[in-house]
Amino acid sequence: MSRHRDARGSITVWLALSSFVMIFLVGLAVDLGGQVHAHERAHDLAAQAARAGGEEVEGGAAIQGHDLAISPAAARAAAQRYLDAAGVSGTVAITNGNTITVTVDDSYESRFLGVIGIDHLDVTGTATARLIRTLGGNER
Repeated sequence: MSRHRDARGSITVWLALSSFVMIFLVGLAVDLGGQVHAHERAHDLAAQAARAGGEEVEGGAAIQGHDLAISPAAARAAAQRYLDAAGVSGTVAITNGNTITVTVDDSYESRFLGVIGIDHLDVTGTATARLIRTLGGNER
């Protein structure tokens, strides 16, 4: 007398568990991809805000041929206006009178990771713009 073990339903349990794992992995890929996209957006916004601020040159010194310098108050205001228009928060720093650095703080609202309690993923982007004077394509 051989006892035959009943295995009916074991495939269903395996299929249910593997389907759950696959859905979780796809959700993880979607949310991490979204975080990468949000990070790239934050970096791009920081770069554009730095460029906007870098356009605020102290005209008098530039016209006279002296070293180029960023007008600090005007540069901060221009970069901050750009960030405000984009709907993000950030900081603006000016160093050496010719370099502006913008850092953008943003977040990605997760679509799938909320199931395990991760509602958003923070992202930061930083970019720097530096004024240079060139003559014939060479920095002077």
